[in-house]
Amino acid sequence: MPFTGKSVIITGAGKGIGRATAILLAERGARVVAISRTQSDLDSLPAAEAIVADLSDPAAARAAMAQAGTCDFLVNCAGTNVLESLLDMSDAGYEAVMGINLRSALICAQEFARARIAAGGGGAIVNVTSIAGHRGFADHVVYAASKAGLEGATRVMARELGPHGIRAVAIAPTVTLTELAAAAWSEPTRRDPMMVRHPMGRFAEAEDVARAIALLLSDDAAMITGAALPLDGGFLAV
Repeated sequence: MPFTGKSVIITGAGKGIGRATAILLAERGARVVAISRTQSDLDSLPAAEAIVADLSDPAAARAAMAQAGTCDFLVNCAGTNVLESLLDMSDAGYEAVMGINLRSALICAQEFARARIAAGGGGAIVNVTSIAGHRGFADHVVYAASKAGLEGATRVMARELGPHGIRAVAIAPTVTLTELAAAAWSEPTRRDPMMVRHPMGRFAEAEDVARAIALLLSDDAAMITGAALPLDGGFLAV
């Protein structure tokens, strides 16, 4: 699935799934516009146009999308987590997680869609969510709410943007072996019971998710919109 002649904006491109996606799509010929809040992460990312922005700031998110310009695709991959239970949920934790995981994704999608419509329509959005939006995990209350909310918003995007030829899809990975996941799942008492619920016998790698994102952006997925695809190694089937 080559992407020669296509352009893609990837948020959260400095680390984890976003970084793997940026590398993969660049290898397949896409012009990649990588957005991250850490300059050093962007400096080490090959073959990408770099934009430094803290997407938790709405004005910064809009400015970054304006700098990115009109592209064919958007991958909303920027994400964070604060491990808190419902009883321990803090205002600061709520704002940090919702500001990145949900609000920034909506802003980036809004600005992307406006630019695409002005250019005549077409294109696709992939929102990276999580199986935490489908199953309840302890200490993930705000994270789960943010990811479930983004899946709901994806369905609205598909309905509203479809007439303009713009597809919107969510992809919901299982535990993916990134720095963010390590903080939540490195402890054996948490990791091992989760691992045995995966018929494939492993967690996902960032490259697994990147390849699925490439599929959803490609013409092979031309009739897929409004869906949330679990990338879970069979977790939800058990």
